[in-house]
Amino acid sequence: MAFEWPVRVYWEDTDAGGIVFYANYLKFFERARTEWLRSLGFGQHDMREQTGGMFVVTGANLRYHRPARLDDELIVTAAVSEMGKASLTIEQKALLKPAQMNQVTSSSPLSLLCEASIRIGWVDAAHMRPSRIPGTLLEQLKS
Repeated sequence: MAFEWPVRVYWEDTDAGGIVFYANYLKFFERARTEWLRSLGFGQHDMREQTGGMFVVTGANLRYHRPARLDDELIVTAAVSEMGKASLTIEQKALLKPAQMNQVTSSSPLSLLCEASIRIGWVDAAHMRPSRIPGTLLEQLKS
């Protein structure tokens, strides 16, 4: 089951053409991943303070399908597709939430705007060198 995070498109997110600037989807995906980890009890700052490590993006592959516009409501998802000892691959989607809907349900018709495969690696924060993901975090991610 994918984690879902709501996002609204503001002026700052759009380009001169009136659509979401392509790089801003990376920001939306980052926020969803951060909130997903927080929902599991792993705030990024606390995680770094307690373990001495942190996740860094090591790769990103995006595909754009349709544009989003000012005031659109999006649902951004995050789901682990691969789990290694020092890295994760997260599949993410930005979906357009129809304006007339107040709630997203499994039967809701959502339009795919952008999809991404984001690889994140765990590093020792002091030296920025790859390290193993802490066991407690890996166990929580598996459940």
